[in-house]
Amino acid sequence: MSKPVQATLALGEPPPTGEIGSIEIWLDATGRRPALGIDEAGRGPLAGPVTAAAVCLPARLPPILSALNDSKKLTEAQRERLFEPIQSVALAFGIASIDAPRIDVINILEATREAMRQAAHAAVAMLGRAPATLLVDGNLLLPGWVGEQWALIKGDGRSLNVAAASVLAKVTRDRMMVDAAKTWPVYGFERHKGYGTLAHRRALGLHGPCPLHRRSFKYRPIPPEPTPDPAK
Repeated sequence: MSKPVQATLALGEPPPTGEIGSIEIWLDATGRRPALGIDEAGRGPLAGPVTAAAVCLPARLPPILSALNDSKKLTEAQRERLFEPIQSVALAFGIASIDAPRIDVINILEATREAMRQAAHAAVAMLGRAPATLLVDGNLLLPGWVGEQWALIKGDGRSLNVAAASVLAKVTRDRMMVDAAKTWPVYGFERHKGYGTLAHRRALGLHGPCPLHRRSFKYRPIPPEPTPDPAK
C-alpha cells in the first residue's frame, strides 16, 4: 500500500496503514481529536453531481454503528441503515454536491475539491470549532485548509470517520440519482446512478444527453440496435 501523503503542517509519524479503525487508535494516541473525515462519491459517472461529506465521530461509537465500513464494502441496504445513525451519532457532519454544469465549467477535480470544502465548512460550523486533524480520502489534500491534514490512500477502509463520510456521500448521491430517474426515466439512473454502463451508453445513443449529463466528459454513446426488417 502506498504511504499516505504528509501535509506541510503535519508533525511526527504518519497515520498507520492498518484496517478500519486503525486511524482512530492513532488519533487517540497522538491527541489529534476531534478529527474530521472527508470522502466523495461520483467522480467517475457520466451524469449527475459529485457529492462530498465530512464527518466528525465521537471517540466511542455505539453498537448501532458496529457495521460501519468503507461504503464500497457495504450493500445498498447496509448503507441506508447506517445513513441516519451516522448523522445522529456524529459530533458534526456536512454534505455538499456540485452539479454537472458546474463540473463542466471548473473540471471534475476542482468540483470535487469544492464539494469537499463546502462539506468541511458545514461540519466545522456544526462542531463550533476547527478540528485538530483533517483526514481526506485519496491522495489529494484540500487546498486552502488551515491546520493539519492528511491524505489517506484507501482511507475509507482505514478510518471510521472517513468511512462514515463515504456512506453519507454515497447514499446522498444515490438518492439524488434515483429521484432524477423520475424526471428522465429513459436513462435508467436508478440502476447505474449515472455511471457509463452499457445500458446507459445505449440510452445516450438513442436519446442523447439530458441536463444531468457532464458534457465535458468524453464517452462513446452506443447506437441503438437496428430494427429487424419484417420483410426479410
